[in-house]
Amino acid sequence: MSSSSSFSGMSFRQTMALTAVVASLATTTAILSYQAIRREAATERLKRQVGKDVDEWEREHAGDSGSSSPAQDAESWSVGEKKPREFAKGQFDESLIREQLTRNYNFLGEEAMAKVRGAHVVVVGCGGVGSWCALMLLRSGVAKLTLIDFDLTTLSSLNRHACATLEDVGTPKVIAMQKYFRKVAPWAEVDAKVALWRKGEGEPWLEGADYVVDAIDNIDTKIELLTHCYKNNIKVFASMGAGAKDDPTRIQISDVSMTYEDPLARSVRTKLRKNGITGGIPVVYSTEVPGEVKLMPLPEDEFKKGSVKELGAFDDFRVRILPVLGPLPAIFGLHAATYIVLDLAGKPLDPCPIRHRKKLYQSLDRDIGVREARAFGTTGQPETSPIGVDDFAWIFEDVHGGRTTLPNEVVVHKPIAIRWDRSLPCTSDNLVILTSKDADKHEKEHLIGGKDLVELWGQDAVDIAARRNAEARRYVIYRRG
Repeated sequence: MSSSSSFSGMSFRQTMALTAVVASLATTTAILSYQAIRREAATERLKRQVGKDVDEWEREHAGDSGSSSPAQDAESWSVGEKKPREFAKGQFDESLIREQLTRNYNFLGEEAMAKVRGAHVVVVGCGGVGSWCALMLLRSGVAKLTLIDFDLTTLSSLNRHACATLEDVGTPKVIAMQKYFRKVAPWAEVDAKVALWRKGEGEPWLEGADYVVDAIDNIDTKIELLTHCYKNNIKVFASMGAGAKDDPTRIQISDVSMTYEDPLARSVRTKLRKNGITGGIPVVYSTEVPGEVKLMPLPEDEFKKGSVKELGAFDDFRVRILPVLGPLPAIFGLHAATYIVLDLAGKPLDPCPIRHRKKLYQSLDRDIGVREARAFGTTGQPETSPIGVDDFAWIFEDVHGGRTTLPNEVVVHKPIAIRWDRSLPCTSDNLVILTSKDADKHEKEHLIGGKDLVELWGQDAVDIAARRNAEARRYVIYRRG
């Protein structure tokens, strides 16, 4: 009664509008419910299809080793371990591949992903850096990978390798990767070569490659690979030194000609120049200056076996190893994979160096020249310091960590560099970083007035300055050595 009364009080137009709204809501609900049911059914169908495919393949290939490389035999698989199915090109369900790579398709688009999936990448050196790079190339859709490495998986490999497990210890690294990759992307073609890339022998393995990844430890082999790729117009990306580093914020990508504070990169640049190559090779490296590096000592009985050089598997590979913090090689590899995927996709990355604050360093250099002139009467000389802009980059960033030298270690927007001890020359190991206010005080009371440093700033500040300047002296030796 009340319902009919309420409708009777409405106009015909209002009644029709209300009816349309109710019908629209009902239709929308039905459509959404139908779409949800379809998605759920499709998901279940794909799950059943995957299981059915694997079951059928295992029945058809019972007793097969599943190897696709002469280097891999049945013993490469653990007893009772299921062998992932191998698929011929085009045999794996395309809808499953696209579902696996859906985030990449959303990010890069159809055309770009077609380029990525059609690419062939060769990874030379499959340790901490190379394994992570190769794995992320695979997960990003690269459907053809060639893995080259002569080395075996050891227990010490497990702190940084992307794929190796305890079961892989004693087997070639590339075989461990090949097995793991089949579990991730059975549709990909992964060729594992248990071998050492050498000039005059390994060139055929690079034929047809869209990209080559250099993750080699040995510098001579690295130079040979980079030179061959550069002179034969094969795109190559190189990894520099990840050993003895611990600061992930200092890792960046640049052209090899633009690297700094990396000993390996410096050696690579020098040797490449002798081969007529001054740039054009992207690299991942760290601007972090390595701390005190201690090589693992060789047991005394090893020396009794003969010359240390004769203890290595190969004459030109080191016997003693650098200490490595596991995440750092992984980050190097991820940088490399990201750069390569974007380049393959036709969306090349334009790296932005994370430390080149050139205007800041110029300001530090200019300001100390002005203060030196005021404090020591060098009027008439150019208002520049004897330090140099390039040196201020590592003095400010590495020695002082971008902070003031006093105990409170303030991060300032406009830091000031100033001579610390007036009795010593203005050199890179006799500087402090202060706020503008503190720099004015230091200039007036110590540099000009001669007030004692302990009296002016306290013993804690003097101790900090001494430690920082001692560190600067070590950097000078390192940089010029």
